[in-house]
Amino acid sequence: MLVLVNPAPRPSAWKFFWQSLIRFQRDKVNPWIALRNTIGVTLPLIIGAASGSVTSGLIVATGALNVAFRDSDSPYPQRARHMLASSVIAGVAVFSGAITGSNPILAVAVAAIWAFGAGMLVAISQSAADLGLMSLVMLVVYGANPMQPHNAALAGLGAFVGGLLQTVLSLLLWPLRRYAPERRALGDLYLELSRSAAARPENAAQSPPATAQSLEAQTSLAALDRDRSAEGEQYRFVLSQAERIRLSLIALGRIRARLERENPLPAELPIVDHSLEVCSHALASIGNSIHAGEPATASSADLVELENLAERLRQASASPAVAAMIADARFQIDAIVGQLRSAVDVAAPLDSQDAPVNAGWRFRAAGALVTLRANLNLESAAFRHAIRLSISIAIGDALGRALGFVRPYWIPMTIAIVLKPDFSATFSRGILRLAGTYLGLLFATGLFHELPPSIAAYIIAIGAFMFIVRCIGPANYGILTAAVSALVVFLVSLTGISPREVIAARALNTAIGGAIALAGYWFWPTWERGQVSEAIARMLDAFRDYLHAVRESYGKSAPSSLDRARIAGRRARTNLEASIERASSEPGISSGALALLTGILASSRRLAQALMSLEAAIDSSRPVQPRPAFARFATDAERMLHQLAVLLRGSPVDPASLPDLREDHHALIHSADSGAEVYALVNVETDRITNSMNTLSADVVKWAATQNS
Repeated sequence: MLVLVNPAPRPSAWKFFWQSLIRFQRDKVNPWIALRNTIGVTLPLIIGAASGSVTSGLIVATGALNVAFRDSDSPYPQRARHMLASSVIAGVAVFSGAITGSNPILAVAVAAIWAFGAGMLVAISQSAADLGLMSLVMLVVYGANPMQPHNAALAGLGAFVGGLLQTVLSLLLWPLRRYAPERRALGDLYLELSRSAAARPENAAQSPPATAQSLEAQTSLAALDRDRSAEGEQYRFVLSQAERIRLSLIALGRIRARLERENPLPAELPIVDHSLEVCSHALASIGNSIHAGEPATASSADLVELENLAERLRQASASPAVAAMIADARFQIDAIVGQLRSAVDVAAPLDSQDAPVNAGWRFRAAGALVTLRANLNLESAAFRHAIRLSISIAIGDALGRALGFVRPYWIPMTIAIVLKPDFSATFSRGILRLAGTYLGLLFATGLFHELPPSIAAYIIAIGAFMFIVRCIGPANYGILTAAVSALVVFLVSLTGISPREVIAARALNTAIGGAIALAGYWFWPTWERGQVSEAIARMLDAFRDYLHAVRESYGKSAPSSLDRARIAGRRARTNLEASIERASSEPGISSGALALLTGILASSRRLAQALMSLEAAIDSSRPVQPRPAFARFATDAERMLHQLAVLLRGSPVDPASLPDLREDHHALIHSADSGAEVYALVNVETDRITNSMNTLSADVVKWAATQNS
């Protein structure tokens, strides 16, 4: 039976926008990163002050400051690549800005070209976009401080050294805690699986359990793809077992719901419930052991108990319909026992000292170039953002130079920070940056009156504000901008410039830069609601690939593409969720359009759960010959997903030509041997796939009609 769920009412676009302004994300507070970043910025200042060369120390500190924003808790190899690349690019940006700054026309042209490149990096990843933004800021700052070639080269070298110092501080514990980030991500995944097993199955319209933790673990362990050490292989294996356990838990939860719904007095239900409780305890033990780096001590007894529970189900007597569900439940419990046993055996880390081999940079670079070329057209949001950013930077830089403003670089710097590809980020950042800037300047003014006029006092203030920037700043952009404003005022004051001059210039130029950024987006907007159709189409393509991989694994050893297809589908669905979230905060989007998008998202979640449960149902450890009717059903389902994606991309598709999955499913469950136990779960999950895809197709057709009208 298909249960229609009314989605929770969403706040209005403007209310949602306001909530994004005041949101404080506690999970992003990280004192340890803040401490090492603060050391990286203040140490060059202390050395420069002690040696009588404050300017040199300031240049090195500037490099450390910018590279600090690339620091994170990501795996050490990935973190090292990001921060080293940032250090090199920071040095190049400082040199380029300083050497071209004396020629206003050349400086504006270089800034505009650099801004276009930085804007295009949005198409690759958020990490690449952040790197482009950092380099653009450094370019325009040093472009306002022209130097002779020799001095420009030394300044670039100093910025590189500062970035290198920050990198060393971030990687200091690598030899001692080499796989700590990966272990943390894996532990969090197992603990979330434990919570989901204990919580009982949730509504099918919600995301499958542990989605965010699974993605985080996949991302963290991606850096180990070419690590041939024993420990690297071990972590990848533990992750693969977590993915298999996740599939089995989804299937077991759905079987439990069927038992409760279709059998008035299910005597076997307490056994399934207790099995989920034992699974939860075992998963928690594994998760805690991974976090602590110790063996899972409590899991052996859990495994024995699960085996006993599976045996009790094997001995249960019931009607044929219930017996099929019990057989499926027993199969999933047996599978979980094996998966848990494998995870327990390898959960404790090895003391491997093998260095990871990262030989895939050429492939990543080639893939990035292909992505950039594909986005060189006006249909691409990244291309439009790059043009908008380039023109705005050129206008701001030229205006500051032409009018002879003090510290004119704050105009293009503000533009670079505020202007984003989507409405919500641009306008929320614009408002928060202006408010935060003036709050920070006001606070800095008060401090200047209270602190003694000494370099030591200024360095202490810089250290305090740097800690706030990196510890609390990531949780709220307004706090970040307030702390950065005060930090920059104190940094500039170390050069001997009057604090009053610095504060006044920053206030005026920030207002001008923010106004240019907001005006640039207002005159040529890129509305997220115009990008949602492509995000839906990409999700449908990914689901089609996943269904095809599941179909190919039916009765065979699972192909290596199965895990990749499942992960790709998950990423595409979460990308759609983010796109719909951004679109919902835009003014002008109708409640009807939001209702359609919410329905599409709910159907996609139900479809994702059904596909994962289908994968668990046809596990290769229990080979079953597929029925011919299943091949027809899968073919038509893939064809429907393809046609819906084509429709969303603007090609005409007659809704009447969409395959009749309900008729295909009817043929499937009435085919030969369809009543056999081994086909029971497949019959149920294909029914759910039919329901979710029919609902999804109806909403997609309506959405496409609204976009084409």
